[in-house]
This record gives sequence, C-alpha cells and structure tokens, in this order.
Amino acid sequence: MRYLKLFSFILFTWLCASPVLLSAQVLPTVQSSTTPGDSTKNIDILNSRHLTILKVNDSTTLQILAGAVRLKQGTSLFNCDSCVINNNTKTFEAWGNVHINDADTANIYSSHLRYLTDKKLAYLDGGVKLTDGKGTLTTPDLEYDMTTDIGIYKHGGKVVNKKTVLTSQEGYYYAGLRDIYFKTKVELKDPAYYIKTDSLLYNTQSQTVRFIAQTFIRDSSGRTIETSEGFYNMATGKAEFGGRPIIKDKGLTIIADQIHTDDSTGISQARGNVIIKDSAQGTTIIAGEVYRDNKNDRMLATRKPLMIIKQDKDSIYITADTLFSARLTDLYGKKDSILKDTVKGTKVVNVNTKDSTNRYFEAYRHVRIFSDSLQSVCDSLFYSFKDSTFRLYQNPILWAKGSQVTGDTILLFTKNKKADRVKVFENSFLVNQLDPGVYNQVKSTRMDAYFKDGEMDSVRAAGFAECIYYIQDDDSAYTGVNESKCDIMDIYFGKKGLEKVVFRSAVTGTIWPMKMKSPSEMRLQNFQWLDERRPKTKLELFD
Repeated sequence: MRYLKLFSFILFTWLCASPVLLSAQVLPTVQSSTTPGDSTKNIDILNSRHLTILKVNDSTTLQILAGAVRLKQGTSLFNCDSCVINNNTKTFEAWGNVHINDADTANIYSSHLRYLTDKKLAYLDGGVKLTDGKGTLTTPDLEYDMTTDIGIYKHGGKVVNKKTVLTSQEGYYYAGLRDIYFKTKVELKDPAYYIKTDSLLYNTQSQTVRFIAQTFIRDSSGRTIETSEGFYNMATGKAEFGGRPIIKDKGLTIIADQIHTDDSTGISQARGNVIIKDSAQGTTIIAGEVYRDNKNDRMLATRKPLMIIKQDKDSIYITADTLFSARLTDLYGKKDSILKDTVKGTKVVNVNTKDSTNRYFEAYRHVRIFSDSLQSVCDSLFYSFKDSTFRLYQNPILWAKGSQVTGDTILLFTKNKKADRVKVFENSFLVNQLDPGVYNQVKSTRMDAYFKDGEMDSVRAAGFAECIYYIQDDDSAYTGVNESKCDIMDIYFGKKGLEKVVFRSAVTGTIWPMKMKSPSEMRLQNFQWLDERRPKTKLELFD
C-alpha cells in the first residue's frame, strides 16, 4: 500500500510538472553520486533496469530505480526490486527482496527498507532476517547501524544457530563481535539445554552463552542450575557459574560461590563456602573447595571439609584435611559377588551398582568426629554406606560419655545411624572416668563394646585382659579397688557408669582397701587419659 501511494504521488507530480523532468530511460547500468564531500557517505548506483530522475523543487531531487536495483555505500552493498533516493533528506527507501551485505560482516534481508545515508542507519521491516554465517536472526523489524554494525529489535526476535534456538522480546546484535544481547523473556532451547532468564549474551561464533541476570538452566538429564553470572560454551561443554549458583542433580544439591564444570570430561570444581547435600545418603558436605568426577561419581573435598551424616536427634559431624567419596563397586570391582573388608576380611554383602548405599567415603589426616553421644579422633577413616561402619586407623580414640577407648584399629558399627557396637584390635584400652584423677581401666588384646540406645552398655575384653576398677557402695562411696587379670572379662555399664565386671576364665588379682592405694598410682601400663583431644562441641571440630 505504501509502495502504491508513493508511486501515485510521483506520477501525479510528473504529470503536473513535466517541464522539470530531467531524464527517463532504460539503462543496464548507471553510476552516480548523490552527495558531494565524504565518499564513504555517497550512494553509488551499480545497477538498475529503470532509472528516473525527478526534480520536485529547487532543493529536492528524487531518483526512482526499478528492476534488479544494486547500490553501494563504502563497503556495503544494497539490493532490492525498487527504491527511491531523496537527495534532500539524504535517505532512500527500498521495496521487495531487500538485501544488505555489510562488508561481509552480516547479510540482512527484508521486504522494506528505509535508510539514512548520512547516518548510515537502516530501518527494516517485513520478515527481517540477519545472518553472520553462523547464526540467523529473524524479527518483524530491525534497526541496523552500518557504522557500528549494531542491530536492534524490540518487537520479538529469534536466533537459530544449528540446533540452538534463542528467543527474546528485545535484542541488540553486534555483528562485528558476533555477540547478541537478549533482553526480556529470554529463552534458549537446545537438545542438551533449556535456559530461561531476563537478560543474556550469546556469541554465535563461539556458541558461548554469558549469564548477566538471574538465570534458570535445565539439561537433558534433568539437572537444573540457578545462577546470576558466568558462561556456558555449548561447543566445548565448559561452563563457569558465579553469584552463589545452585545446582540440583537428582538427589544432589550443590551451592558455592563459584562452580566450574566441563561436560566433556565430567569434571566440576566448586569453590568458596561449598555446600553439597545428598538426600539419598542423608549427608551434607561443607568445604572451601570440592572436585567432582560426575562420570565416575567421585568427589574430593578440601580446605576444612566437614561431612554431616543426618540423624533424627544425633547427627554425626566429621572433619579432616581431605574427604573423598566414591562407589563401592569401583573400589572392589563390579564382578565381586562378595565384598571383603580390607582390614580384617569381614564379609559385607552384595552391592547393587545403582543402590544408594553403593558408596563409601574416606577421611585423611586430623580426622575428628562429633555427635552428642560419641566423639572420636584418628589419622584416617573409611566409612561404607553399605554396612554403616566407621573404620578408624592410626592412633584412634573413641569417647562415649565418661568412657574412652583406644587401640591400633577401631571399627564402629552403626545401626539406624546410631552406635551399635565397637571392635578394637590390638592394644585395646578402655578408661572410664569416675572423678577427676579416678579411673576404671580395662586393657586387652581385643575388645568388643556394645551400645544400647546410643550409650555404651557392655564390653568384652579378650586376650591378656587386665582391669582396675573401683568398688562403690549404694551411696557411691569408694570402698576398695579391684586389680585383676584373666583371659576374658565382661564389663557392664549402668546409668551411673561401670556397674560390674564378670571374669570368664581363671582370674588372679587383689582387692585393695582405699586407704592402701591412691588413685594416682592405680594405673595400668600404657594408661593415658586424652580428654584434651576430645571435641566437646561441633564448633570445636576445627580448633
């Protein structure tokens, strides 16, 4: 309609003012310059089947071109079916199969164009398409600056790059950089990813997405990411997320100051106040830095890592210099029908590779454990989620209320996430504090302790067993000290501590009156009370 109105006006002017007609002829190629001065602002007519020059008044001359029109300004080429060049307003308007080639930086197509020749601004509408050879933008209308190579749309646009489709209400296209700034209702759809945000930067050449606002990401596996800054390279699979991102992967939630991921290798790194929650395991890891191997389901936590094993009333807190977790089947082998404990050959059970209990974790150096009912320290630790057993190595110490257990190796078995029993191997030693400086003591080669409702209930000491325990009356007054030896003895605890000792084989020993022995001299060989190393609260774990 606009086309018809314009040409009706031109025809009416020509009929009423025919004396001012300068030329009207069919030319295969005509070259002319419409403005003097800066040659980069001139419009050169390279081709047109029909050219009519119409002088409207003393200041306005129109050049009317039709048929395979081809124009040039500097390094930019313009093609269209027809156009009108106005020397007064320094504009030209083109219709039909409009094509702009901007110095091979971008190609733009539309059905209509209005171009400001002096400012080098193009206003296109009608099925606008812009491509840089990598991605293609389609939009109802577009403003394009030929000087800066910047295109702007504000009425909705879509960019297609291979299998990636990105839509938004507004967009700013930087052709020279091949960057697009998407704004308002931004959505990216790709076979591998879906992204939704309010603002986004996308480079069509590198296929890199940069996040500059709160962004939601979901990949093909169902993993979701919430972030406000960072980037993702869709060609390489490498990404970086900042602004305290949140990653949720099935039952796993990861929060950190920064997270780096590489989908090609499956390796990710989380740094700065890292929190990892595993709902399947009921665990939480807090650390300064965490590395994950997603393909092999392995994790390494450093910089003051803390693991929390959740329980209803008495969660377990574990710290060390380093924490490591992986699948049991990767440790023992998937073909093994029976897994064996590497320390004592204890049979475990069959392991399903997809079972949530198919995991273990290890702690190295300066291991400390705290719960309300149990505390422990050692140099290294191994825990299997399959048998719920803590294996404590190298000078382990275990405390349960007023009792202390030491040995070369300690195995702590839990049931329903509570202490169930303890096995102590070699140089086993139990110390039970009655009062400051007053201790019941039991030592043997092997020791087995049993718990009831999370508290120590009884202990069996076997192999060269020795004991020193204080005899008390009903009012808890000390009446004597029993110093005995036998091969096997059982110790039973009550609410007030040690209640009785039962000797299961030939016993030798002495019951000393209290006045004959002072508590300070009643010590078994290698006795040590290590309460200063005991973590009293979870806040002391890093002291």
